[in-house]
Amino acid sequence: MRKKVLLLIVFALAMGYLEAAVVVYLRAVFYPQGFSFPIKAMDLHHAAVELGREGATIVMLLAVAFLVEATRRGRLACFMILFGVWDLAYYLFLRVTLSWPDSFLTWDLLFLIPVIWTGPVLAPMLVSVLLIAAGLLYYLHRGASEVIAIRAAEWAIAIGGGLVVFLSFALNHGSVYGGGMPVRFPWEVFIAGMAMGTAILAGVARRITSRG
Repeated sequence: MRKKVLLLIVFALAMGYLEAAVVVYLRAVFYPQGFSFPIKAMDLHHAAVELGREGATIVMLLAVAFLVEATRRGRLACFMILFGVWDLAYYLFLRVTLSWPDSFLTWDLLFLIPVIWTGPVLAPMLVSVLLIAAGLLYYLHRGASEVIAIRAAEWAIAIGGGLVVFLSFALNHGSVYGGGMPVRFPWEVFIAGMAMGTAILAGVARRITSRG
């Protein structure tokens, strides 16, 4: 199990470097003076290629999760670790290669599907930490399936929290898509969504602790 998790982390680190390398090239072409808002419009061809690249990234992570694990619960845990480590590695390698971001509160263009996601880099990093924690909790206690099983009400809260976090990233879509600047990041919305996800993780951890 430890070897499996270690290999997953190695793969995600390598993928994070690859993603950072692509962004280094993109910024050299579109932002030679350094990335900043407002974002520069791409022609349809390059925009389609970029959307395809982002979609392919998620497909690759999902494909590895399906190859590594045979159950839905295992695949989800695997994907969460892969996604979280990949995202953190991406920012680490951007810092190494571009000396960017300047701080954890530097704004970034996070994702383009299905709308433009924006926010300070700290926000997606916190999401990644939560995902990694959830995935590792599964691998550490996968033998206690009745304890780590997520109940229906917990699923509803977790999915709701994810949607709230997505909303916090998407609220500036209109201004950014129109060629403007992000107005402000709705930390209160983001924190509410993260609190919902953290509450579920804490509940599972309490069940594990009480089981002894």
